[in-house]
Amino acid sequence: MADIGKDIERPLGQTARPRPASRGLSARAVATTLVVLAAVGISGAIALREKPFRKPEQAVVSTPKVTAAAEPAAAAPTAAPVAPKAETPPKASGPQIIHVQTQEGDGPPNAAIVIHDPSTIGQNLKIAHIPDKALIEASDTGPLPVRGADGRRPFDVYARPWSGSRGARVAIVIGGLAVSQTGTQAAIAKLPAEVTLAFAPQGNSIGRWMQAARQSGHEVVMQVPLEPFDYPNVNPGRNTLTVAASPDENLKNLRWALSRTTNYTGVMNYMGARFSADATAMEPFMAELGKRGLAYIDDGSSARSLAPDLALKDGVPFVAGDMAIDAVQDRGAILKKLDALEATARAKGSAVGIGSAFDLTVDTVTSWIVEAKKRGIEIVPISAVAIDPQKN
Repeated sequence: MADIGKDIERPLGQTARPRPASRGLSARAVATTLVVLAAVGISGAIALREKPFRKPEQAVVSTPKVTAAAEPAAAAPTAAPVAPKAETPPKASGPQIIHVQTQEGDGPPNAAIVIHDPSTIGQNLKIAHIPDKALIEASDTGPLPVRGADGRRPFDVYARPWSGSRGARVAIVIGGLAVSQTGTQAAIAKLPAEVTLAFAPQGNSIGRWMQAARQSGHEVVMQVPLEPFDYPNVNPGRNTLTVAASPDENLKNLRWALSRTTNYTGVMNYMGARFSADATAMEPFMAELGKRGLAYIDDGSSARSLAPDLALKDGVPFVAGDMAIDAVQDRGAILKKLDALEATARAKGSAVGIGSAFDLTVDTVTSWIVEAKKRGIEIVPISAVAIDPQKN
């Protein structure tokens, strides 16, 4: 019955063919099996590798980003030439000393070229209020400034750094500090750090105010009372240096004024039209400043002053004031003087204005400086415009 069923299902006209007897696996089947096994083995090896040949590419959804091709690996490490390397220390407030390492062959091994800008001479502003012990001579009245054993001068060490550029420069000295405590505090707080402050030796707490001024970035000078005409009817104050006094007495009074504080770059006269015109009185005075490494700032009030010639003779850095900016206590008048100071600076490169620590002067100078800087005027410390015989 089974055979009959199969015959019915078989297509018409076809007869059943006898099946050949089984002869085992053919060569073709063996080859096919080996190919399949090899493919499986290779696929497994690829899957088990720590790093596959490639990663699946991500679909691009935005503009392709161009990337630099990887550099081929070097065949063998070789010593590359060292390019010149400039080492510039962090900037403080002016140009710095630059050390340049030279290439091999440009000079002796480890040679260095040092480029030094003289305008960078000065104390780090962060420690400007701390006296340099090497520049102090002890005295009965207090510390006296003196040249260091290595030749350094207070004029150099206590100078405020500036840019060193040759543009129009204006130096402003505001005097009379330490006389009024509130006025001194206001002047130190309000005036830009580039303004130089002058202390009156008769003032109180000068050491404390000096430290506050230096911490705020100001360069400072010491005022010294010198005999004016019509003395003593016009009296600059205690321990005034006079024409009639002996050189020793005048030097004693000078040293008293110098010992009132430290960290100043020079001395500025307070009055003194008669004293500065007398060679016998001025010569020992200027020689003492030269010995101690201090500058002399002449306020410019007397055309008969012998200070310029004597300063050159004794190696004293010298500055002459161009004008008093606040002889008239009126804002408009002070602004006119300051504008004239700017015009002078543009004409000859620099100008020096002298004022006092009146509230009106301090406020007017502060606001004017803001605008002057926008016009390209650089406000500099008084040491920046000094004529220094030791360097010129």
